[in-house]
Amino acid sequence: MLRLIPAADAHFAWLLGEADAPDALRQPPGGVDEAWVLRWLRRNLARLGQPGNWFVVAEGEVVGLCSYKTAATADGAVEIGYAVAPERRRLGHATQAISLLIGAARDDPRIRRLTAETAVGNLPSQRVLEANGFKKTGTSLDADEGEMIVWTLEVA
Repeated sequence: MLRLIPAADAHFAWLLGEADAPDALRQPPGGVDEAWVLRWLRRNLARLGQPGNWFVVAEGEVVGLCSYKTAATADGAVEIGYAVAPERRRLGHATQAISLLIGAARDDPRIRRLTAETAVGNLPSQRVLEANGFKKTGTSLDADEGEMIVWTLEVA
């Protein structure tokens, strides 16, 4: 059974090799994500706080990450991001994690709408959003990724 565990600084310290594992968690072979991503998420956690940053856990193993990437706007919109460890992809973890994140957003009075962006060529990520009811609402341009598809889901 998949669950979301609220992220804390101690979790990021562990993933970055700075501390022992909290909560008896394990990492998959090859780790959860690249160190620069973990450092960015750690800074984002310090800036945004909780709720909004979670570890995706399956049977005691951190198989992915999901979070609000931004603070909620005045009209309740927040951008989300998510990733699954390379060794744990194609098992449905991302789809389940986003479903759980949507539930958390529905319980958060600050949130009325979720947005996400996917690279045009990232078909697996697009399928995750479609499976969770997100609709394509536009495009944007990312300096690193190129053309992006913008997705939206009303949660309030």
